[in-house]
Amino acid sequence: MGKYSDKNVVITGGSSGMGLALAELLAQDGARVVITGRSQAKLDAARERLGENAVPVRADVASLPDLDMLAGRMKSELGSIEALFVNAGVSSLTPLGSTTEDMYDELFAINVKGAFFTVQKLAPLLSANAGVVLTTSIANVIGMVDTSVYAAGKAALRSMARSFSRELLPRGIRVNAISPGPIDSGVLETMNLSEEAADQFRAERTASNPMKRYGTVEEFAKAAAFLAFDATYTTGIELAVDGGETQL
Repeated sequence: MGKYSDKNVVITGGSSGMGLALAELLAQDGARVVITGRSQAKLDAARERLGENAVPVRADVASLPDLDMLAGRMKSELGSIEALFVNAGVSSLTPLGSTTEDMYDELFAINVKGAFFTVQKLAPLLSANAGVVLTTSIANVIGMVDTSVYAAGKAALRSMARSFSRELLPRGIRVNAISPGPIDSGVLETMNLSEEAADQFRAERTASNPMKRYGTVEEFAKAAAFLAFDATYTTGIELAVDGGETQL
């Protein structure tokens, strides 16, 4: 029997990066883990890696019909959920002078609307004493160049963690946020940066970090699992997993 045996877990954005590392941690210790993503190829690869405890579901959190489908499947296949990780998100640079309406709308549709309605649709399935964890970012508390739209969306999630905490606490459900700093998750490779720009960005972030390194996806996963399952007297907080960047 593993630590998370008999626990049903849903991780949006669980087919790659930090979400996949979290799914692996929980599945290896006995949890039944549902992961969502938009790419069937990534979901299939994740299922192969995670083994029989993983259930991949192709769903776009920006689509309410997809979230309705997800909630319906979870109700029929799981019945209840002990932990919900609202992790799906996208990141792109949004300079003030060149950001388009489409860029703005995409970031908010996935990172903000998607998070809100994920919790709304799945909240009825959360068991008493369940844990909900929203993935924010240190960008919501420090000013970072060319990230205003992304940062504003993550700040919205930080606010939601507090509001959801108040709404769900009568059922014994805890809601917290996890705020990763520079993590080796592969997200940098998705931001359409040149190799030179990516190397410069990584060097600057490493130099400014008190620990002088990037964090690992495994370090993120351990912190997220702690918030969901072990931090039983904690709700409404934002836990920084950032090498001290926002604290020191």
